[in-house]
Amino acid sequence: MYNSFHLSDYLGRCRETIDTALVDLFDQVDQNRRIVAAMRYAVMGNGKRLRPILCFAAAEAVNGSSGDAILPAIALELIHTYSLIHDDLPAMDNDSLRRGNPTCHIAFDEATAILAGDALLTLAFEIITDPAFSAPAPEMRLGAVRIIAQAAGYQGMVEGQMRDILAEGRRLSIDALKSSHALKTGALIRAAVETGATLAGGSPHQVKQLRQYADDIGLAFQVTDDILNVEGDPDRMGKAVGTDADRQKNTYPALLGLDASKTLANTLVSHALSSLDIFDHSADPLRAIATYIIERKR
Repeated sequence: MYNSFHLSDYLGRCRETIDTALVDLFDQVDQNRRIVAAMRYAVMGNGKRLRPILCFAAAEAVNGSSGDAILPAIALELIHTYSLIHDDLPAMDNDSLRRGNPTCHIAFDEATAILAGDALLTLAFEIITDPAFSAPAPEMRLGAVRIIAQAAGYQGMVEGQMRDILAEGRRLSIDALKSSHALKTGALIRAAVETGATLAGGSPHQVKQLRQYADDIGLAFQVTDDILNVEGDPDRMGKAVGTDADRQKNTYPALLGLDASKTLANTLVSHALSSLDIFDHSADPLRAIATYIIERKR
């Protein structure tokens, strides 16, 4: 299994590949356009690039390569960034700091931020349908588009965000909270893993196990985010802490307490790791990422 040093090296290589592709993407358009400047500003911040990295790692787990998933991986990062821009808006979470920098609507203005998010979402599907995308068969490319679209839309991430907003100021059951977060955070993580494995030729059984892995780490990621909002270091995280309590949001620490939330995150990761038992060492990046998710400090 990857130890922390090896994982750091793996994450660094993947981020370099992703960042290079993103730079190349934005270098192809007019940098003087305000909308492009806002899009680039939001995307090129100090992001973890978790979703595209998971797309790469899932492809490798079924003995494919990151090249099988490069365009869907970039598309997923653009969609994730669009969601952050919109989440940060005054009408949503009203945050002023993201990835260590002023949020898009602070750096530019609210209208530009809304349009930048819209543009990133549509650009993602422009990229994934690029004729240069060498998926083994057209139906596989179409399947990837459908997986990502469903995960990002009203049946996935958008629905999760809607539930999160509607729940402010009222107490949810833990099951309702898990359901909300499975959509808000987990859907795009699951899409990243499923897309990478599918495009790399994973078998139905392999894809099924990887979906379970993704569901568990997606929830573990959100539980850890909730914990960090209570006890994280804002300088390391690049965003404010304590905001969930201020907004009366339903979080795992609020419903379960910090210790029980940490236990839940560890249980989810253990379950995720057991889903990878059918894979050989090619899935070691996924194993290490699962542990990283609950050990991270930002």
